[in-house]
Amino acid sequence: MASRIKGVRNLRTLSGKIGQAAVPYRAYMQITCLEMEKARRNSERQNASRLIGEIESRLQEIETEKCRILESLSEADPARHAEIASQYRCRGKGSFKVRY
Repeated sequence: MASRIKGVRNLRTLSGKIGQAAVPYRAYMQITCLEMEKARRNSERQNASRLIGEIESRLQEIETEKCRILESLSEADPARHAEIASQYRCRGKGSFKVRY
């Protein structure tokens, strides 16, 4: 039975098997990246909240303007615009409904 010749290629080493915890700068870099992403996401959330507030206020302005216009139409000619006004009642907060 012939024995195999062992050389340098056959030596077992631990190179390449070092965990992330063994290299502290990589762990700190990962933490830094996560903190930067967290800051960006918080900024995005604040911007989205501001945008939602602006949309809500604009919707309220639209509803108020719609009510004002409908009231002025009903004062001008109540018989003609009674049917239209019944479709678009001013309720403060409501959805847009069109009846066909």
